Amino acid sequence: MPLRSFGVVLAALALTSGGACLDGLAVTAGFAQETRAAQQIWTVPEIGALPNDAHGRLVRRGRDLITATYAYIGPEVADRSKRFAGNNLACGNCHLQAGTKKFGIPLFGLFGEFPHYSARSGAQMTIEDRFNSCMTRSMNGRALPATAPEMQAMVAYIKFLSTGLPPGELLPGLGTGKMPELDRPADPARGKAGYATACATCHWPNGAGIRRSLPTTDLGYRVPPLWGGDSFNDGAGMARLITAANFLHFNMPHGADYLNPQLSPEQAWDIAAYVISQPRPHKAGLDKDFPDLLEKPVDAPYGPYADGFGEQQHKYGPFAPIRAAIAKLKAEQKGTSTR
Repeated sequence: MPLRSFGVVLAALALTSGGACLDGLAVTAGFAQETRAAQQIWTVPEIGALPNDAHGRLVRRGRDLITATYAYIGPEVADRSKRFAGNNLACGNCHLQAGTKKFGIPLFGLFGEFPHYSARSGAQMTIEDRFNSCMTRSMNGRALPATAPEMQAMVAYIKFLSTGLPPGELLPGLGTGKMPELDRPADPARGKAGYATACATCHWPNGAGIRRSLPTTDLGYRVPPLWGGDSFNDGAGMARLITAANFLHFNMPHGADYLNPQLSPEQAWDIAAYVISQPRPHKAGLDKDFPDLLEKPVDAPYGPYADGFGEQQHKYGPFAPIRAAIAKLKAEQKGTSTR
């Protein structure tokens, strides 16, 4: 029935029933609006619903590479040519719940953001470049070729996680969240005590984590190391205080989330300071990061810097004075360029 005719029929029914139909019509209209609103709510797609075809298998392999990276491209896999990761971590140690947990550095909704400009490299970055940034920093290894089947599988998984998302739409829950910053430096000494109380049971007092009962073909960790030779290197995002502190606040100890944080902001800042103060592998060439030093994150724990503050304050804060200095330098630079 044409829409106009349908409207006429409804009007006639309302008149013949003394208007009684209008309440029902309002309910029907309200229900339709609620249904449309529900249809507009984006949710993470269900990987289990994928068919067992070539694409479904590729996406599932990508998910497996995220959750058990060490088992496919780790430093102890049997095929030496596949040893791209330099440690036995999994991507899922940082990208929690296979990259689907809000504020657990999720991977959903990212595919359409690439390629984009990267301040760290000073150039356009593809999604493959972004994977390799993790491979050489968080995984302390070497870059995967863009044509490698493992790379193609992980890219397919990231693309799948953005299924149904309108282009350009920014989803809530990305990154690590944002809690209030301290007006003092984060304190590794206080953090050491907090770590002993909240973290050491799982990650061990020496930060070494818990391996999967070696020797075994499982490889990897039941609980990942937070420092030491098998952890992320000093060029990784998790080696920066703001990233680490927010990640801890919204995700740790195990079972916490952004709706139910278990560490106070102050505890999270100090524990993160303790963790990033510990020894870890060094990435060569960090001085080449961020060609435009005014675009360098305020918590980058390595120089050079353009803002007049030293490495200690960049590592532990407070960051407000650094931001103010950078804003002033940018304003001066803009004023010079417009003359």
